[in-house]
Amino acid sequence: MAIKAAYEAQATATGGRDGRAVTSDGSLEVKLATPTALGGDGNGNNPEQLFAAGYSACFLGAMKYAASQDKSLPRVPNDTSVTATVGIGPRDDKGFGLAVQLSINLPGVDRAAAEALVAEADQICPYSHATRGNIDVTLTVA
Repeated sequence: MAIKAAYEAQATATGGRDGRAVTSDGSLEVKLATPTALGGDGNGNNPEQLFAAGYSACFLGAMKYAASQDKSLPRVPNDTSVTATVGIGPRDDKGFGLAVQLSINLPGVDRAAAEALVAEADQICPYSHATRGNIDVTLTVA
């Protein structure tokens, strides 16, 4: 499905997992390092951490958007949090694959209402769209 981009972000990486990445506007520059669990020194950030940060922030934004569009959904409390855990490991066929666990904490929100909000956000979030059918994503309302 083609989209008309309302915004585009651009970043350039050099050196792969042991290098640097910087956005075109210079607002983000990060030292990259392979995690120790994958044989690196872990002295920097890695793509899985960046993906986890992006997905968790985007999903929380999708929850806020869903609540603003559908008045039957609960409002998102200011102390709401989404924690994304991104795992990487070898695939059975070739290369590596990812798995994601999103843990959503909506303090003071009824569980059924929270689950309805999370389900709607999952339909809105572009990260959820990008990963659906490609990697395992588990959503848990805490």
